[in-house]
Order: sequence, then C-alpha cells, then structure tokens
Amino acid sequence: ALFPVVGYNIRSVKKQIIQAVGVAGAVVVAGLYIRQPSFPTPDKLLVFLTFVFMTMGQGWEFFKRLAPFVVLLLVYESFRGLADGLNANVHFSFMIEADKLLAFGHLPTAVLQDWLWHGQVQWYDLVLYLFYMLHFVLPFALALLIWKKRAAQYWRYITAFLLVSFGGFVTFLLFPAAPPWMASDLGLIEPITRVSSHVWQALGVQDFPSLYNKISPNAVAAMPSLHAAYSTLVALFVVRLFRNKWRWLVLVYPVAIYFGTVYQGEHYIIDELAGGLYAVAAFWASPWVTQKIKRMLASSARLYRLARRD
Repeated sequence: ALFPVVGYNIRSVKKQIIQAVGVAGAVVVAGLYIRQPSFPTPDKLLVFLTFVFMTMGQGWEFFKRLAPFVVLLLVYESFRGLADGLNANVHFSFMIEADKLLAFGHLPTAVLQDWLWHGQVQWYDLVLYLFYMLHFVLPFALALLIWKKRAAQYWRYITAFLLVSFGGFVTFLLFPAAPPWMASDLGLIEPITRVSSHVWQALGVQDFPSLYNKISPNAVAAMPSLHAAYSTLVALFVVRLFRNKWRWLVLVYPVAIYFGTVYQGEHYIIDELAGGLYAVAAFWASPWVTQKIKRMLASSARLYRLARRD
C-alpha cells in the first residue's frame, strides 16, 4: 500500500515544481514586457502563455497544440521576407489609381490625414494603433478559445489562417506592392505622414530579442493587407462559432483595422478589400482543405502501419 502513496507524492511534487516554474517564467517574461515594451509577436506569446498554462498543469498540452501554428506563421514570415528579393518589379500606380477610382478622384489616405492628422499624436491615433498591434494577439487568443470551447473547429481555424498567410505570400511574390507611405516618399502621390511611426515613437515601444525579430521584413507586401485579412477571419469565426449576443462587437476590430491602416498610411483601400476577399475565400475553403489533409494523414498512417508489418 506504500507504493501508491509514494507515487502520488512524487506526482504531487512534480506538479508543484511545474507550477512554480510556470509562475516564475510568467513573472519574468511579463517583467521584461513591462520594462521594455515590445510588439507581441507569435514566438513571444507562445513562450509567455506556455508558462501561464504550466501554472494550470496544461503547459505541454498547450505547447503541442499551439506551437505548430506559431512555427508555420514564422515559416510564412520568413518566406514573406524573401519575396521582395525574388521579384524587384514593385507596383505603385495600380493601387493609387484604384483608390482614386473608389474615392471619386481623391486619395483616401490624404483625405483622412487632412481631417485627422495635426502634426502630433492624438488619442485616436493611439486607439487605432492598439488595434493594429493586435494583429497576432487576437488570432492567437481566438485559437485558444476555439481550442477550449469549440475543439472540433480548431483545425479549420488554423487551416484558414494558413491559407490566407501563404496565399498572401504567393501574391507578394507575384505582385510586390508598395504602401502609401513609400509612394509618398518617392513623390508619386501627395505628401502623407506615416502616422504609425509617430505613434510607435510616442509609445516608446522597442523590441527585446526574439526569433520573429530576426526575420527580414518585406516593405512591399501591401497587397493584400494581412491585417485586414486576419481581422476579417477573426470576425467571421467569432460570429459563426459563438452565439452570444455580444459576438457582433467583434466587428469593431476589422472596421478599426480597415480605417486605421488607410489613415495611418500603411495600406490603400484596395489592399484592405483584397485582404477581406482572401479571408472570406479561406473561411469557406478551410473545411474542404481540412478534410483533405485529414484523409491524406490517415492514408499515410495506414501505409506506414502496413510497411512496418512487412
């Protein structure tokens, strides 16, 4: 009768050690964020939340479920960083002409900045940039919520995000597109301000080292807007999977992204519309793609078992 008691004590001590490591790790990482604010990238979120879930005894379960999502996002980002080096034919005029057509001869970014930008950061600039910084946070948080509350839809959700991301990469490769602030710097449109840079400086946001920060950015990956695509996907999945009456508030997120990124000089309206279309296409295609992948994996597993028997 002693052995079960000893086994229980060992498991209890092990659980307490894991929880203590989780608490210590979460406190240290949170302290680093507070001391040196930085952009919440997927790898940082994975590390921090792994420690958080360790305090609840679910660290490994969380890590093995979310780590593949983060790794695939990092792979996508590394591809995106290479895209501008593979095709130097950067497009400027198409987006300018499309936006002027949509806005009856005016450039929406210039119009919005005439109304709202007064040479210094205002409260609404901070609010809009907060939504901008949620680019990875909300999709990551929704992945956790779906994993816990709608587990059957988890891989459909992940598949939709990967379809959008890698579809975006192919477009960046075939159609490098410059954002408004770059066109303004080159004198191709009227002078506009990259408001997001002013907000970044006002907030004093910096970056402590992370894997994501080592990946080369792509300045000509404006079409489609993945900020628009990700926010649209978040809204589509929340409205579809959760029946609470407050779910419609999620629409504030894509609206703020569409408006804010155009106003701040990061994207044209046509970039946003393209991102929204990519999101809708991925949302509807994801069930079929998910089932296809599951059948392929099941077939591979059967072949592997047969090979081992032989």
